[in-house]
Amino acid sequence: MRLILAAAFALLAACTGKPSLDDPSLSDRKLNLEEFFDGDLVAYGQFQDVLGTVRRSFVVTITGDWDGERLRLVEDFVYEDGSTEQRIWTLTKTGPDSWVGTAPGVIGQATGIEQGDRFNWKYEIDLPVPSANGETETLRVTFDDWMWLLADDRLLNLAYVKRFGLDIGTVTISFEKE
Repeated sequence: MRLILAAAFALLAACTGKPSLDDPSLSDRKLNLEEFFDGDLVAYGQFQDVLGTVRRSFVVTITGDWDGERLRLVEDFVYEDGSTEQRIWTLTKTGPDSWVGTAPGVIGQATGIEQGDRFNWKYEIDLPVPSANGETETLRVTFDDWMWLLADDRLLNLAYVKRFGLDIGTVTISFEKE
């Protein structure tokens, strides 16, 4: 019975609406990733499973460096349980509004498109997560990140996370320039 309920919830979650670059812009702001992420930022976030239960929360300090060709982001995560993780992204602008990027654990390259006040960033990653026995295990998941510039110093990120093609949750993050 539990398996049937889990399958039904997974199917229902897969049918929910998601953002699209075809959606109308909600502001006249223009997001320039290289400008927003150049410098020091702090971000506050959480992961919620498909049933809405918050499973992890975190704070990330980010140092960004745009050298005119590539954007390097050093992200230092601190989770609610005190554990830490560092991820270093290297992003390259491939066109007026397109990006590719790499980071340890990312499978191949991440790809992204800027449009108006938003940015869509997609990638597959081997993500370290704590297991029930206190050990860390690695899960291969895909991220479909959507970012919206809310103000010159604030960006909202909503990431849809899938495993084996099924939605497993969302990550919500608020980025703030310092």
